[in-house]
Amino acid sequence: MKDLWDSVLKRLSHELSETTINTWFDEVTVVTMEDSAFVLHCSNTFKKSTIEARFLPHIKAALRDLFSTDLEVKILDDQQLAAYHGVAPDRPGDLSESEAFTFETYVVGPQNKLAFAAAKAVTEKPGENYNPLFIYGGAGLGKTHLMHSIAHFIIENDDDSKVLYVTSEEFTNELIETIRNGNNTAMSKFREKYRNIDVLLIDDIQFIIGREKYRQTDILLMDDIQFIAGKIQTQEEFFHTFNTLYESGRQIVLTSDRPPKEITQLEDRLQTRFEWGLMVDVAPPDFETRFAIVQNKAAMLGVKLPNEVTDYIAENITSNVRQIEGTLNKILAYRDLLDDQVNEETVSRAIRDMLKKSNDFAPTPAIIVGYICSYFHVDEETLRGQSRSRDVVAARQIAMYLIRRMTSMSLNDIGKEFGDRDHSTILHSLDKVESTMRSDPAFAEKVKEITTNINSKK
Repeated sequence: MKDLWDSVLKRLSHELSETTINTWFDEVTVVTMEDSAFVLHCSNTFKKSTIEARFLPHIKAALRDLFSTDLEVKILDDQQLAAYHGVAPDRPGDLSESEAFTFETYVVGPQNKLAFAAAKAVTEKPGENYNPLFIYGGAGLGKTHLMHSIAHFIIENDDDSKVLYVTSEEFTNELIETIRNGNNTAMSKFREKYRNIDVLLIDDIQFIIGREKYRQTDILLMDDIQFIAGKIQTQEEFFHTFNTLYESGRQIVLTSDRPPKEITQLEDRLQTRFEWGLMVDVAPPDFETRFAIVQNKAAMLGVKLPNEVTDYIAENITSNVRQIEGTLNKILAYRDLLDDQVNEETVSRAIRDMLKKSNDFAPTPAIIVGYICSYFHVDEETLRGQSRSRDVVAARQIAMYLIRRMTSMSLNDIGKEFGDRDHSTILHSLDKVESTMRSDPAFAEKVKEITTNINSKK
């Protein structure tokens, strides 16, 4: 098997650089070749996912050259390898992208400095510093990175810590499945899992299920907490889980795309508890921070970018960190697959669909209000005014809802668009639209149609 893998690597060297092969394949070993499948093992989950995303076609082509037939390629992590051999692993895998998501690889700038400091403080005195810690901000800005960093730091510095990390969606689905079982034993096990803990991180549960030492933990980190909103039974269960952890001095860390008061359908008692500790936001990075992020991500991927290329990416990719990662992956693909030099021309060609353009369409409040007025046959002054006509109120509430969903405006700023209404009025409108969409499919379809039409405007 080793000789076979050496032959595959030799063929890969005709298409990929030595640096690429050494970077991504140094931890890969052959497990077996069975039926029509070539089975590999890689314990590094970050490299495993990268190979699967970028290099599987190369491996399959090399095998086709060797055997004159097509073979499937499977890459197993530690847990899958143990299952393949029919034994229970001592450590069934690390946290998702463990090498990438640590405090050391988190690029700190003015927009995330407080969140970073708070996350580190939590690891120093869990349950004492900022409990709960509530981190909020847009997608792709590093909230999950901070969650994983907290978990890794505690695991590495306290062998007795018991850590679990899942998303709120997984928490909800697991609760639903437990309820379906319809017996007290299943519910007792569910509650024991989530309430007797040292570190519970809620997101990507498969990376830690089965670790004996993480089945009873002290710190709860729940990612994407807004998923819980609107699910009454889930909220009831989480309310008691929260109380149990909090009252026993366990640390709770939550993330969301917005602060608690802006999460519609969230019970007041949960909102109050989420606000007991420290709330910190993570905003989009400025140019200098983006520049540092590009350099950092490139180094992790084993590539050194010229300063002018780094500057070009930082100047044009402005939305979030995930777009920067996607950009670098595209650049690497062009370099490895087409043997292109990494320069501004290559970067521009590789990522032009991600770059901001002068003619890109981004809905503004004025555009949204204008379309709503046209759709419902009402003038803007009336829509923004105090009319209590049923049709006008409905149109106004939809306009508020779409502005909140399609722009980055806060509740207070939206209120100013409609005659200085306070944030509670805006929140009520969002709540009303969302509840009506759930109960009235025709209304939901109307909102969807309006959204599609606004997005298609040029």
